[in-house]
Formats: sequence, structure tokens, C-alpha cells
Amino acid sequence: MNPALGFVSWIVIGGIAGWVGSMIMGTNERQGTIANIIVGVVGAVVGGVLTGAIFGDNPGNNGLFASFGVALLGSCVFIAILRFIGGSGRSKPAV
Repeated sequence: MNPALGFVSWIVIGGIAGWVGSMIMGTNERQGTIANIIVGVVGAVVGGVLTGAIFGDNPGNNGLFASFGVALLGSCVFIAILRFIGGSGRSKPAV
């Protein structure tokens, strides 16, 4: 995420990205607000590493929407990794 956005913005964007990511991955019912924020912030780091490796690292290109997209991508990847490690699949289909 863009360092210019600030710490509070990272938490807000991370929380929203974690929430949306948990809905996409079907884990929203099992996660609370704090877990969504943690997944979103960790997902932002994971997404930043992935996109930095693919596209290069230029913080000037990371606006608000790009930061959200990277955090959302990373959140979904992080949830998938947690599922793989924990061995738990979805208990019911997403609505």
C-alpha cells in the first residue's frame, strides 16, 4: 500500500478489503471485524509483495483504488493460504 496514505487509511482500506475478500472467499460468517481488518492488512502486504514482484515497485503508482485492489487480491490469497494450511473448506455454499 502507498505509504503516503497513512496508518489509519491502511487499517480502513485493509478492513474493507478483508471484509470484501471474506465475502468473495465465503468466510464472512466465520470472521469478525477484527479478523477482517487483520486479513485485510496482511492481505495488503501479501498483495504488495505479489504485485511488486510482477509489476515492479513504484509507490507513486499506488493510489487509493489501486491500494484497495492490491489489498483485496492479497486478502483472497491470504484466506486461500489459511484454508490450505488449516485444511478447512467452505461448510456451506456462498449466497
